[in-house]
Amino acid sequence: MSLIYIGQQITIYGGIFIFITGSSGNLMSILVFSSVHNYRTTPCTFYFLIASIFNIIYLANNLISRIVSTGYGIDLTKTSVSWCKLRVYIGNSVTLISLSCSCLATIDQFFVTSRNANRRRFSNIKLTYRILLIISLISCLHGIPILLFYNISSITKTCIDTNPGYAIYTPIYGTAVLCFIPVIIMIIFGYLTYYNINSIRILTEQQADRQLIRMILSQAISAFITFIPYGINIAYSQITSNISKDPYRLNIESFISMMTTLLSYIYYAVCLLIVCKIVKEFIFRQIVTYF
Repeated sequence: MSLIYIGQQITIYGGIFIFITGSSGNLMSILVFSSVHNYRTTPCTFYFLIASIFNIIYLANNLISRIVSTGYGIDLTKTSVSWCKLRVYIGNSVTLISLSCSCLATIDQFFVTSRNANRRRFSNIKLTYRILLIISLISCLHGIPILLFYNISSITKTCIDTNPGYAIYTPIYGTAVLCFIPVIIMIIFGYLTYYNINSIRILTEQQADRQLIRMILSQAISAFITFIPYGINIAYSQITSNISKDPYRLNIESFISMMTTLLSYIYYAVCLLIVCKIVKEFIFRQIVTYF
């Protein structure tokens, strides 16, 4: 049994599990954060709400097509130029928006827990709306080169970037902007938030704030675990792209690539574990209100 076959089977069944649990978790997040007025008007939870929406789009756009391609050999990006361009464009745009929301939620909690009143003023819902609008526009505009340069190769019959300059930019962007920078931001501001809450006694007694901070810290940890291996693999592939490799090494690298890619999808599904406690308390509160 080859490593490639094992990797394919893990991708199929692991991918299905990640998609089901991830979609369920994100749907629960949307339900909870959109049903409670206080959550909709709190910057941090509003960021989580928007991130959950785009997480579902990302899983549906990227993970399902990967499962179908790996399991059944059906890859529309090899036959449809439009889908080749659109799939990469959607995946790129929603990833940038989702990760930006996660970083902003972490930064917002740093502002909220700060002793400095001027910093706390940065946490307001009107500013949140403006920031999200700007990020959405930047994300959509940033993906325009994908629509221009991606095409189906006449040689390999795969969906690839046909512009040499943009082909150099893509892995750098994927490694830095989509992997390392978000992780660094979440870890730094997660630590600063943790420091703030431990230095202000009154915050340690506010259960709601502590819940949000636990969500922030859990998200930072999950980002580190899922994105760093993926980023390292992208960097390694780029550095060794011109090196001659024997079939055995290629099989190992292909297996590692499949595993790190699948691992990166877990980040978009991990919210199921993060929101469980909030969902439980939300349902309890609804039952109490009903009776």
